[in-house]
Amino acid sequence: MNQQQIKQLEKELWDAADALRSNSKLTAAEYKDPVLGLVLLRFAQNKFDEAKPIVEANIPESPRGKRLATAEDFAAAGAMLLPELAQYDHLANLPESEDIADAINNAMKLIEEVNTSLLGNLPKNYQEFEPSLLRDLIRTFNKDAIKKATGDVFGRIYEYFLMKFSMQGAGAQEGGEFFTPPSLVQFIVNYIEPDHGIIHDPACGSGGMFVQTGYFVKSHTNAEVNEAIKVYGTEQKSNNTKLAKINLAIHGIEGKIEEANSFYADPHDLFEKCDFVMANPPFNVKKIDMEKEYVKTDRRLPWKTPKADNGNYLWVQYFHSYLKPNKGRAGFVMASSTTDAGHTEADIRAKLVETKDVDCIVSVGNNFFYTRSLPCHLWFLDKGKRSENADKVLMIDARNVFRKVTTTVNDFSFGQLVNLDTIKHLYHGKTDAVPNAIAQHQAFLIEQFGAIFEHYKTLSENIKTITQDEKILDCLTEIQNPINVQSADNQIDKFLEPSEKVMALVENWQSELVDLEDKKLAKTLRETIAKLNRANTVFTESTKEFLDYAKQGIKDWQCLLEWFTDNQYRDIEGLCKVVDLDEIRANDYSLTPGRYVGVSISADEDFDYKTRLGEINTEFTALNIEAVGLAQLIENNNKMLLK
Repeated sequence: MNQQQIKQLEKELWDAADALRSNSKLTAAEYKDPVLGLVLLRFAQNKFDEAKPIVEANIPESPRGKRLATAEDFAAAGAMLLPELAQYDHLANLPESEDIADAINNAMKLIEEVNTSLLGNLPKNYQEFEPSLLRDLIRTFNKDAIKKATGDVFGRIYEYFLMKFSMQGAGAQEGGEFFTPPSLVQFIVNYIEPDHGIIHDPACGSGGMFVQTGYFVKSHTNAEVNEAIKVYGTEQKSNNTKLAKINLAIHGIEGKIEEANSFYADPHDLFEKCDFVMANPPFNVKKIDMEKEYVKTDRRLPWKTPKADNGNYLWVQYFHSYLKPNKGRAGFVMASSTTDAGHTEADIRAKLVETKDVDCIVSVGNNFFYTRSLPCHLWFLDKGKRSENADKVLMIDARNVFRKVTTTVNDFSFGQLVNLDTIKHLYHGKTDAVPNAIAQHQAFLIEQFGAIFEHYKTLSENIKTITQDEKILDCLTEIQNPINVQSADNQIDKFLEPSEKVMALVENWQSELVDLEDKKLAKTLRETIAKLNRANTVFTESTKEFLDYAKQGIKDWQCLLEWFTDNQYRDIEGLCKVVDLDEIRANDYSLTPGRYVGVSISADEDFDYKTRLGEINTEFTALNIEAVGLAQLIENNNKMLLK
């Protein structure tokens, strides 16, 4: 199954499942875990069916015949042993008279029994669902396309559902903390390249950092994921811990996920043992007990606790302390205020900078998170920096680099991630960075154009069954002429122009109908036009995403060529600059890229200024109220001192 087919399947399954919820009394939060549990059940069935003949063939013959397959046999084949009552086929074929909720709950218990890493983590509250809704959901995940799915398909479906639930605000009490947007995770993984050793995320949410690391290992090494890396996660919230364990199971990643509060515990004892640390910790956590004995003596806090009621600089110290000396790398998301925080936080930042382990800071604009609109920064630490970069920090201001997904959500496109990664590679002295980036742009566009060709082919076949008008057929032939993707020229027009000609001819037919006296011919033409419009609507809906990707891909490729023409790093005003430590010291150890790279004016006409100004005004009002309260407190204290 190729990427386009997976995307289409993800969308179809989500639309079907979400439509069922919309017609029920359930909230997105109530619906999330049971639906993800059904994805796991379907995944387990597919893996079981795939592994069964292999497992049975590998069991040796004995005088008494072959023994029964065990859970260990299936685990060795990357699957779970499924008792008959836990098999998806059993649930799908259950008679109407049977209690479907009880049957699913029992299936979850049986799966936990044969996969101890999931023990106590699967949902078993299906009795809260209406029986008809459960049966419809079972059918939704029992389509032929999903029955035949293999490889990473289920992992991608699980992640897609996590993303969509996050966008709906499911689990709103956690502020959407169970899911980090894919493009930010991809940026972090691309930058630190976690292809071996111990990987740790002390605020792991649903485990997205580990999943993307698994994909990276598969695409960049010849090793098996579980041979190349060992993953350790810590997560405070019970529900998120369960999501992470299911996520790892679906992706076939072995790992240890512990439920604990990282401020007061270090359950994996990984001080200076990690090859890589990745995290998106909760921002600006308050009310941490800084006087707690564990916190006061925590060896992960070499520069002690800040006086501010804020956990940001505890996290920064944790991430740094987990890294192996002289080699560990970290990438993490932090609140934008952290790069310029003052007082004791500034003192901690200065000490971190003086270790020379800060490698890069990236500013990210608004709306990358689904449940909050504020900007953030990506921090990258490297205890094994190149000697040439020992006294330098790469500053990237990517606030104007984004793709608008919806009116309230932005992300990085594939090409933008390639371009930003190229800046890093050039800074790190990679001599083939730009040619490699161009090859990635080319491969991406060829993939999108291939999908478009397939859809045009289908459209052409549909239209030929409707009409033999030579002008339209000529346009269709022109559409299907292959193109040579060798440059960043705007070749998308080669698709758009002929397809627009087809619809222009249809519109001409419609206008000519008004003047036709032959009513029979007019009726025939109307029916033909209606069929053409339906065919084009189907085409437009199914290809719009690929057309948009291709347009964005061409734009990103052109952008790369404008930035770097000679395969050499250079500072680009408004985007990136390599800054030496003396300049950082002169700026009070600020790590805000905008201070160093210069100003680049964004012409983003779609930016919601009213909403952002409203947010700023709300924050300002809250600060004013707090200031008035502090002033009153100071006045009262002074009066007491004067008595």
